[in-house]
Amino acid sequence: MRRISVRTAGAALAAMLALGVLAACSDSPGEGDSGAEAIAKQLAAVLTTAAAPEQDEQKSEDAAGDPFATIPFSTTPDPSVAEQYDAIVADMDGIAPTVKVKDVETGDDPVITLTWSWPVVDGVDPWQYDTTAPLAKKGKKWAVAWSPSIVEPTLEEGDVLDAVTTATDRGDITGTKGQALVTERPVVRVGIDRVQVKGARAARSARALAQLVDIDAAPYAKSVRNAGPRAFVEAITFRRNELPADVRRGIDAIRGARMIDDKLSLAPSREFAAALLGRVGPVTAEMLEKDPEKYRSGDVAGLSGLQARYDDQLRGTVGRSVFVVPAADDESDRPVYEQDPKPGKPLALTLDRGLQALAEKVLSATGPASALVAIRPSDGAILAAANDAGAGGQNYATYGQFAPGSTFKMVTSLALLRAGLTPTSAVECTSTTTVDGKRFKNYSDYPANAIGTIPLEDAIAQSCNTALINARGKVGKKDLAEAAATLGFGIDHDLGFPAYFGQVPTPGSDTEAAADLIGQGKVLASPMAMATVVASVQAGKTVVPRLVEDVDVDVPAEAKPLSKTEARQLKAMLRRVVTTGSGRALADVPGPPVIAKTGTAEYAAKGTVRTHAWMVAAQGDLAVAVFVETGASGSETAGPLLEDFLRGAR
Repeated sequence: MRRISVRTAGAALAAMLALGVLAACSDSPGEGDSGAEAIAKQLAAVLTTAAAPEQDEQKSEDAAGDPFATIPFSTTPDPSVAEQYDAIVADMDGIAPTVKVKDVETGDDPVITLTWSWPVVDGVDPWQYDTTAPLAKKGKKWAVAWSPSIVEPTLEEGDVLDAVTTATDRGDITGTKGQALVTERPVVRVGIDRVQVKGARAARSARALAQLVDIDAAPYAKSVRNAGPRAFVEAITFRRNELPADVRRGIDAIRGARMIDDKLSLAPSREFAAALLGRVGPVTAEMLEKDPEKYRSGDVAGLSGLQARYDDQLRGTVGRSVFVVPAADDESDRPVYEQDPKPGKPLALTLDRGLQALAEKVLSATGPASALVAIRPSDGAILAAANDAGAGGQNYATYGQFAPGSTFKMVTSLALLRAGLTPTSAVECTSTTTVDGKRFKNYSDYPANAIGTIPLEDAIAQSCNTALINARGKVGKKDLAEAAATLGFGIDHDLGFPAYFGQVPTPGSDTEAAADLIGQGKVLASPMAMATVVASVQAGKTVVPRLVEDVDVDVPAEAKPLSKTEARQLKAMLRRVVTTGSGRALADVPGPPVIAKTGTAEYAAKGTVRTHAWMVAAQGDLAVAVFVETGASGSETAGPLLEDFLRGAR
């Protein structure tokens, strides 16, 4: 286990809150039991509110006065009670107690008994104990005899409390056959140690370190300035093998700067499935504000992706200890509370580490944003879900929403087969066709010898747009969406990860209906959705993709089963794409026969018309979709990437 001391700046005195509580007490301090009870209630209320951490700077600026001022004390402590109390709880990591009156005794030994309850670890019974506050008469009225032991029974003058976090082991994220995808890997934490540098000097050191490691200096200097006197305030964390040489050389010149060897849950590389898996790091200010009972300053948690979604499972429960830190330097800290950490539970995924790495290597030189998804048709397992650097950290692979272009003709083909056509049925592939004034055409280098009356299988192989649009009369308004559902497309359901299955909305016009047939119009898909479609053709059944092993997936009831004849005919037409059509580059890929479909889709960007490039394929028990946001065509831009992946996957 690693022990990481996490201490925050001193707690605010929250004067306005305290005064508001005091105003609610109807009894005023006086003689007799009622006066003692009133003082007891006031004392408990102020001890609770004065230990609460600052919520924001404005509240701190507005707070004024001494929250203990309304409580009569038998002596005038120096430093004041407020100052002593603030010092005692300052290093309690922002953990605020609830203090309640247990008993008030006004006999021969007058005393208030208080019950303290500190929520030190979320989800664990609080640290509880009783303390006593002696009462004395000050004139004719009761007064409290202040001492630090009112806060914790063993505290002596000058002693303080210190909460120390013991980090837990975060659960691994595993892939196929238990491969470790995300596990603890060595890192170097770089930051300022407040033990070694004090006051204004600490802020100067923080700015120098920020410049060295290239982070924003102002907020980091503020964090260091506000941190407790024993805190290590992290600036940045590097993988051990990526620690820059200039940081290693320059850190010794900055007073108080330190490097600490540690471990952190990381993937094999910075890029590995990053958009999907997400990242882990210290909790943010927003997380602390949203869920103060769950997180403490310095906790490590999932910040995005699956790491965030399954954080409760993965992060386990941190341990915390509370020590009494004696005023005398020659005395050792005394433990008064300890809760051991509980390790997180692993998250099992279907990703294949080798195929994911291969997918990222294939996409690494594309330039425009691109994504690749690989699915195992036999059970829907997602084996790879990769995004290149051009995607800017976005998860295009499973959640992108783009027009699928001619890859959607797999769905249109099924709708036409169900309408009574066969692969050899004649369709009219014209150079252009017009629907309600909208002119449609084929792609620029469409083969001239494939114009005219041709079999449906040739129209799919050569990707003739006009042939399918000219056959639109055979496809009803709902037929396309029903065919899509059969192939696993367009029916949204929660799979335990960000997943977009695509959409086939009811067309609003004949022009829109025509565009939908060729994967334009309002039809949208993710690369995962198109990989699912070709996987369904390959498997001869509706495939539902899955990624998280513990999340059960079922075929939606809306999906009409794919018949054996439909499956055979679709597979034969997609095989023809490879043997005679736009996917001929895949014909010599070693292994079982490859089926495929290319696609392009026009989109507008910055006043110009550009082209999405798509290609999908399946070979054996592997189905793949490749998407490039801007390319020449499916066969020219996406095709080589898909071919490299299939060859590398052998």
